[in-house]
Amino acid sequence: MQRCAWVNLNEPLYIHYHDEEWGVPVHDDRRLFKMLILEGAQAGLNWITILKKREGYRAAFDQFDADKIAQYDDAKVAALLANPGIIRNRLKVQAAVSNAQAFLRVGEEFGTFDAYIWSFVGSQPIVNHWQTLSEIPAETPESKAMSKDLLKRGFRFVGPTICYAFMQACGLVNDHTVDCFRYSQVE
Repeated sequence: MQRCAWVNLNEPLYIHYHDEEWGVPVHDDRRLFKMLILEGAQAGLNWITILKKREGYRAAFDQFDADKIAQYDDAKVAALLANPGIIRNRLKVQAAVSNAQAFLRVGEEFGTFDAYIWSFVGSQPIVNHWQTLSEIPAETPESKAMSKDLLKRGFRFVGPTICYAFMQACGLVNDHTVDCFRYSQVE
């Protein structure tokens, strides 16, 4: 099977992630929140590092329950910073807490985070037609607008590149290359 060129065929986690998750439209608020946290944690690192630590994140961050995370205090943040199952970066851990608080505010305002985040793409996935990996941008006007609005609402680690990676992961855009077997499956 032909896959996107970024998939490391020597890493079963990458293959599974690409084949089963990446680019599939997500409308579940908890899953969207999880990906927002993980994409922010990935900043400056390889995605495989995050894939290998996903279960550690799930356990450490209360199954990505934003209500619980929003209540984390300094003692909980200190415990997280001692947890080898996650990326132990103080700014990223603190951002997860403040992002949970902002996430809840957005949910109250828009009914769901899903309704809010999908509004940046007109509530429909953007289907691209990339021939090669080199054609895929690092950011787009939509990811820039998303980033700007998320930052205004108090989110952190949500720059335009992180937002675009989030959009790709959660299926707001289909960035599988046209020769990839998943391209037509998620279209």
